[in-house]
Amino acid sequence: MLLIKNGRVLDPASGTDAALDVLLDGDRIAEVASPGKFQRDIRNAELFDATGLIVAPGFIDMHAHLREPGQESSETIDTGTRSAARGGFTVVCCMPNTKPVNDNASITRFIIDKAGAAATRVWPIGAASVGSKGEALAEIAAMKEAGIVAVSDDGKPIATAKLARQIMEYCRSLDIPVIEHAEDVSLAAGAVMREGVTSTRLGLRGMPAAAESVCVARDVQLAELTGARLHIAHLSAKASLDQVRYAKSRALRVTCEVTPHHFTLIDEDVQYDSRYKMNPPLAAREDREALLNGLADGSVDAIATDHAPHEPALKDVEFDKAPFGILGFETALPLALEQLVNTGRITLMRMVELFTTGPARILGVERKLAAGQPADVTIFSTTHEWTYNVKQSPSKSRNSPFDGRTFQGAAIATIVAGKFTHKL
Repeated sequence: MLLIKNGRVLDPASGTDAALDVLLDGDRIAEVASPGKFQRDIRNAELFDATGLIVAPGFIDMHAHLREPGQESSETIDTGTRSAARGGFTVVCCMPNTKPVNDNASITRFIIDKAGAAATRVWPIGAASVGSKGEALAEIAAMKEAGIVAVSDDGKPIATAKLARQIMEYCRSLDIPVIEHAEDVSLAAGAVMREGVTSTRLGLRGMPAAAESVCVARDVQLAELTGARLHIAHLSAKASLDQVRYAKSRALRVTCEVTPHHFTLIDEDVQYDSRYKMNPPLAAREDREALLNGLADGSVDAIATDHAPHEPALKDVEFDKAPFGILGFETALPLALEQLVNTGRITLMRMVELFTTGPARILGVERKLAAGQPADVTIFSTTHEWTYNVKQSPSKSRNSPFDGRTFQGAAIATIVAGKFTHKL
């Protein structure tokens, strides 16, 4: 048994915000109760004193890249999940753009088997199309049976409206969400950052915000046509959020996520440094303001990291030639505290919701601190001061624009299936 005592329990699923003790028995939560109730039950229990800390349901990252199989020089399931645990995540949903692409049950089973000893739970996301080439449906039903929780051709959009409709109709029958990397490739072709004054000044080809919002508009209409569960990944543009709001006003099953780097940085922050190169690119100031408003008013359903590791040799090249993507696991929580909670944009409860019940609801699972639930718990501080040193990360990659930044707030302990996978 493990007793977490003296903490402030925040559980969005039940609306709980109170000083409570949490008793874990093996891989399940035994009980959540008032302090002192477990005094006679803890003779053989391990104790964790959470005085001054927040005790929350385990954080879920529903958009990350673990690179295995095929790109182990950038990340592995082991190194990626250890980094995720350090950031407070108990579940990582890994995107299918591995080598080979996770487009069939055998690769799904390989990932799940490799994750058996990982520091977090790993929930694979399967490719929507064979090889993510946008030509034919992947083996979605077989992958669902093997363990995927959603489908996506992440890294690229579903190629055509016709195929997107077919995938949505099929996934509706399986009751799994379609996760869309929204990008009109004809508008985005050759672009390396967001189109604007900064792209012109740096001499870099820019991508208009419409490259994202045009694709979102297409998919929202298809979601209305098919009744499918559609989730927009790493939303970055105001016009895209307007489309999601429209969908919600029509009671469509459309959700979206925002990354910490998109609610923190803007295109004006971009330097000729590939650590600032990601897709979608960092957006305009007005887009970031729209995202902040969406996080506050409930239009945004989840925070996801889009953790995208690349070995240094791939990133240490000219901006144009470098791959898109940055690390995200270890800085997500402190950035959310810094940019959202400490500025008064959202409450602490709302932030926890964006990391827990928000993604759980999208994926069709339940996550709360209650008896019988999985013993996945994130314990964090809102005041712990520390400096992010990317060289000390368990990740195999180093591509973060936040290296050297000092934060207040961090994951103090991460518990997966009743066992510590990170303890500060």
